[in-house]
Amino acid sequence: MNIPPLQSMPPPSTQDRLQAAAVELEAAFLAEMLKSTGLGKARDSFGGGAGEDQFSSFLVQQQARQMAQSGGVGLSELLFQSLMENSDDT
Repeated sequence: MNIPPLQSMPPPSTQDRLQAAAVELEAAFLAEMLKSTGLGKARDSFGGGAGEDQFSSFLVQQQARQMAQSGGVGLSELLFQSLMENSDDT
C-alpha cells in the first residue's frame, strides 16, 4: 500500500495563535461559570452514578469551548485585541 506523504502545513501566524489562546481563555471562563450554575452535576433522574460524576466535567468543558468558538460572550474578542496590542508583531 502506497501512502502519499503528508503535506506540511505552514506554521500558524501570531494572530492565529493569539486568537486561539483568547478563545481557550474564554472557554475556561465559561466552563467555570457553567460549573457555578450547577451544570454538570449529577441529577437523580439520569442515574448515571459515579461515571456520570467523573465525566460530566468533560461535557461542561466541551460545551464551554463550543460556546466560545461560536462567539461566546465577547470576552475572547477583548482578550484578542489586548493580546494583539501587546504583541511584538503589530
